[in-house]
Amino acid sequence: MQSFAEHSDDDLSFPSQSMPTMGTHGKSDELGRGAKEKSGSYSTPIADASELSEMLKFGTKESHSKAENTNFMKGFLRGELSMDEFKCVAVALYFIYAAMEEELDKNQDHPALAPLYFPTELHRKNAIEEDLAFLLGPEWRQHPKTRPSPATQRYVERLHAVGRTEPALLVAHAYTRYLGDLSGGQVLKKVVQRALKLPASGEGVEFFSFPQISSHAGFKQLYRSRLNVIDLDKEMRERIVEEANRAFNFNMEVSKGYILNKIDNNPNVKMSESFSNISSTVPRLIIR
Repeated sequence: MQSFAEHSDDDLSFPSQSMPTMGTHGKSDELGRGAKEKSGSYSTPIADASELSEMLKFGTKESHSKAENTNFMKGFLRGELSMDEFKCVAVALYFIYAAMEEELDKNQDHPALAPLYFPTELHRKNAIEEDLAFLLGPEWRQHPKTRPSPATQRYVERLHAVGRTEPALLVAHAYTRYLGDLSGGQVLKKVVQRALKLPASGEGVEFFSFPQISSHAGFKQLYRSRLNVIDLDKEMRERIVEEANRAFNFNMEVSKGYILNKIDNNPNVKMSESFSNISSTVPRLIIR
């Protein structure tokens, strides 16, 4: 599933082409990749509507609202999730994060991405691999479920296209996924463990664990401050917001795939009822 990028530190709700020339000039020398600041050094800047973090927060508000208010998400939070559905979610997450993190690694020195590159703290691919080994068995790579749906494949192709041609837009995808993982994802972890009776020790839900981050709120504050020092022109900031909304749409399409899978496996499920339950969040188990 996808968790939703948070819209405030206290909000635990879930939300989960041609490319013109980029206007990006970085400040990566002052902000080394993966550098850790002590929690006491975080400062809260005055909100500025021209800052990228504020533009993303308000520019994705409608998408966030659509995602968190679907019947599907409400059902998920009530624990209405089968093991088979969760396995499908974990597989989708694997392909999405593998693609995104491959492109982040390739472009780690790009001036728009270097300040946001925290592989030790944030990368999810290895954790999802552990989850899949638990959920599908040690030979999970050969399991019939381990293949991307058409919607997941389109999402993956977009991530690779952006990484190849306009890496600055990866900022949007990293923002929408990782900040959600650090907020709403923590609630979803407990829901999944309870609904599927998974071990309290964390097997099957390692995706949600960030052992290298002691304070989720503090790290999110750091991440937002890094967003605001990336030297981007107004056009590129607006395009990053547009790409973040596109990421929400990709997640909704991936979620439709879960619904179609349920219909295929249960002919008693009515398509009209199922599509009223579609949510863009499932790939935040796949959470952002």
